[in-house]
Amino acid sequence: MKSLRAWLGLDRTGAAGDQPALRQILDALDQLPADRARFLAGFAFLLGRVARADDGVSPEETRAMEELVAKQGHLPVDQAMLVVGLAKTSTQLFAGTADYLVAREFASTATYDDKLALLRCLFAVSAVDDAISIAEETEIHRIENELKIDRADIVSARVACRQFLPGLHASSEEKS
Repeated sequence: MKSLRAWLGLDRTGAAGDQPALRQILDALDQLPADRARFLAGFAFLLGRVARADDGVSPEETRAMEELVAKQGHLPVDQAMLVVGLAKTSTQLFAGTADYLVAREFASTATYDDKLALLRCLFAVSAVDDAISIAEETEIHRIENELKIDRADIVSARVACRQFLPGLHASSEEKS
């Protein structure tokens, strides 16, 4: 947990006391083994990168992230909500600075199946509004490269979401 606290800038005395929301999240994560908490924080952070790619995280994206983190992390919903809250706060505070470092750490500790599960979740979060933006697709592409996911698996994930990809999804006028 010490490295997670340092990553959030909370390793200094009193730093977390100034941010009660982060303190609550860290306290919840303290209940988990350190490697599991780090894995879930990275998973949620990477989801947050894609959700924030188009300059904001919608309530629908937040709910999707909570459901995915609960399911993939085998967590109770309340803990998943805290992890997602951590991810949203972290991506807002440290976007760009920590992106590569978090992806690299996640890649070094996650199994290949974990990486594929994350890839499917990245597409699910970005498609929650029935359209994956170019910014979201670009961010997914960055993450899949950072995680070194095989091209065939990337293509398979994209095909599963093809109706939501830029230029391929039906416009709202066509749906009516």
